[in-house]
Amino acid sequence: MTSTTDGTPDGTADGTAGDVVLVLLDHLEGRLRPTSLELLTLARSLPGAQVHAVWSGPGPDGAALAVVGAHGATTLHRVEVEGADERTTAAAVDALVAVVGAAAPSLVLVASTFEDKEVAARLAVRTGGGVVTGAHGVERTGDGWLVRKSVLAGSWGTACAVTGRLAVVALSPHAVRASALEGAAPPAVVEHRVEASAAARAVTVVSRAPRPTGDRPPLAEAEVVVVGGRGVEGDFTAVEELADVLGAAVGATRVATDEGWIGHEAQVGQTGVTISPRLYVGAGVSGAVHHRGGMDASWTVVAVNSDPDAPIFEFADYGVVGDLTEVLPALAAELRRRRG
Repeated sequence: MTSTTDGTPDGTADGTAGDVVLVLLDHLEGRLRPTSLELLTLARSLPGAQVHAVWSGPGPDGAALAVVGAHGATTLHRVEVEGADERTTAAAVDALVAVVGAAAPSLVLVASTFEDKEVAARLAVRTGGGVVTGAHGVERTGDGWLVRKSVLAGSWGTACAVTGRLAVVALSPHAVRASALEGAAPPAVVEHRVEASAAARAVTVVSRAPRPTGDRPPLAEAEVVVVGGRGVEGDFTAVEELADVLGAAVGATRVATDEGWIGHEAQVGQTGVTISPRLYVGAGVSGAVHHRGGMDASWTVVAVNSDPDAPIFEFADYGVVGDLTEVLPALAAELRRRRG
């Protein structure tokens, strides 16, 4: 069952025809994640797009609605999935399927996170859409959508054409810079109530425990990341000091996590977290192909390594050959000095 606040018929919420782009909003306790604002910014930049957003679960409040409108959405679909925990991926897919049926989008944008990539795959199966993950750009073509992404540890750039009725695209964090529009109105709200699917009902959440967090941003979403590798020799003090000065997240190579120098949740690479920060600083990182596969989408790469032949210098934008225990503290001190 679907109901709307403004009485418009099923289809686009304002009753007009157009190229609807649907954005899944990720939120935590009513607060939008930065990746959602990036998705909205990209969506509104697409020529002729009508930007619709999907909010599953309680909320949003007036402040969140204003933020969604300021970043380009004209319609917000708030979906209540009855009979399931709305925070599971299966329930998120139920919400999206309902809105896809009502709004008839040609493109659905989600964040390229572990959870949302699963959502994208499930949605594509249920709707017959074409799915592309890890994207860094989307363009409209005459017969569909063209999605750009890097593959093979960043050694190749590809263009993936989705020619079917629906494209489901998972966009990498920081692929675009989020920006707000001045004077934009809050979006119209369309209410939906849907029955949970068998897949969503099959999941029972018995408890939740928040992941311990500090003052640093989440690794996958951080705009700046400082990574320590084998060269730190078990001591992440200099890495963490520089990260705190930069307001950055701390990452690590597989060697560092396997040695127990830092938790496995900090691992960056093909078997760890894939990141795409605006600034990546690698300290004592060799730049092996499996690590590069998880960070090659970084906008600017700075490498500090005592080995002038380290592979990371082959693709770094800036390189410093030196002892990281001397270079990183000196860099942190200089940054503090310049900031007064």
